[in-house]
Amino acid sequence: MNLPKVQFTEEQKQFRQEVRSFLKQHIEKGTFETRCDSWLSGSNPDFSKLVAEQGWIGMTWPKQYGGKERSTLDRYILTEEFLAYGAPVAAHWFADRQTGPLLLRFGTEYQKEFFLPKIVKGECFFAIGLSEPNSGSDLASVATRAEKVEGGWIVNGAKTWSSNAQDSHYMVTLIRTEPLGEKKHEGLSQFIIDLKGEGVTITPIRYLTGEPHFNDVFFDNVFVPDEMVVGTLGNGWKQGLAELAFERSGPERILSTFPLLNEAIEELKKKRDLSGLEEAMKLVAELWSLRNLSIGVAKVLEEGGEVIIPAALVKSIGTKFEQKIPEIVRLLLDVYPDLQSEKDIERYLAESILHAPGFTIRGGTSEVLYGILAKGVVAQ
Repeated sequence: MNLPKVQFTEEQKQFRQEVRSFLKQHIEKGTFETRCDSWLSGSNPDFSKLVAEQGWIGMTWPKQYGGKERSTLDRYILTEEFLAYGAPVAAHWFADRQTGPLLLRFGTEYQKEFFLPKIVKGECFFAIGLSEPNSGSDLASVATRAEKVEGGWIVNGAKTWSSNAQDSHYMVTLIRTEPLGEKKHEGLSQFIIDLKGEGVTITPIRYLTGEPHFNDVFFDNVFVPDEMVVGTLGNGWKQGLAELAFERSGPERILSTFPLLNEAIEELKKKRDLSGLEEAMKLVAELWSLRNLSIGVAKVLEEGGEVIIPAALVKSIGTKFEQKIPEIVRLLLDVYPDLQSEKDIERYLAESILHAPGFTIRGGTSEVLYGILAKGVVAQ
């Protein structure tokens, strides 16, 4: 894959310390509660506003839209620290990670000027509308349809597994705008839908922990104006694939259960359990390899390169690694998982066990990703 080896600069190392100081300060103040899987389950709009005040949302975007024009590696450092500390970043996560880059690449000037500054200020959150009920992992079997009317489109259908839709203002939605032909990937377009608009109903799909995060979103004769069509009509599939590259390659695919691993290592140190530490260090070594792979993908993204294949690799290996951590910790430590516990190790273990089954499904199942990798190998 020819991924580059990345060395962080002194300025980037100083930035990491700045982010750590910010997080430690707010943890001590009680601004937020740390948790595992915080990029999905930790939705805290007030905390997102604090992050925005630091200039850390949309930090890689052009200054004309409110961004800071910082590097992708700076954003990687920020993301890594947020996840390692278990900070609640889910509210702004998808707008920052996916929607902004999508609009910068495919959006109209009106869309960029209207949405991007609001995202940067922590005032506008986005959900992603891809999967549909009864479709499984066949993303192209889109049944949600749009009918052209004067000044816009009328949308009917449903999306499912839409992360954080309950707290979001808008959704980038994959919709069929042309009759289904021989190639079902064709005739699809992306619309920006106002989730507070008439005809939109959001129903939470609760985690095993009881928390709302995933959602069913229903569209009943929802009007979408022409200016909310993203990119080119009929090009939705290709645009969506480009968007998924941002979703699959980041450190969130290897660090969802890192707070548990870190806490477990501290417990093993206290007990002077050398054999347990030896097993834990195997996980650390695996994490380090995955991290280098993920950072290499981030560098290629920064340079405008193609990352569909390596991004699929990061996601497929990384999420299995995330699932492995609670299983091994459970065997190494005599700890009872308890969501209500004041002890981080017990709460992290409970969160990880209950969230882990979904790691290899969300963002593309492992089987789908294996297919992408196989096609890439054949192409080479």
